[in-house]
Amino acid sequence: MEYYIHQKDNWPHFTWNNDEVVNLLGEPRNLQGRLMGKMETLGFELRDEALLETLTLDVLKSSEIEGELLNPEQVRSSIAQRLGIESAGANM
Repeated sequence: MEYYIHQKDNWPHFTWNNDEVVNLLGEPRNLQGRLMGKMETLGFELRDEALLETLTLDVLKSSEIEGELLNPEQVRSSIAQRLGIESAGANM
């Protein structure tokens, strides 16, 4: 079984059906837009906190896939610093 895209026989020459891809991505894109609209009503502080939480989890889960475990507080602090978010309390 192939686990990585580069292990496929047709790497890196892919073909796809644009109609199928667009149909598959349509609903998530719609939901993303609705979520962003709702976040606009939350205000800057809560929106920043949600962004920080999402990015932190994304980095942690991505590193886990690669077999590397990172310190959640350090990742959160680093992301907060790069985003210029002062309040980086650990909610994890």
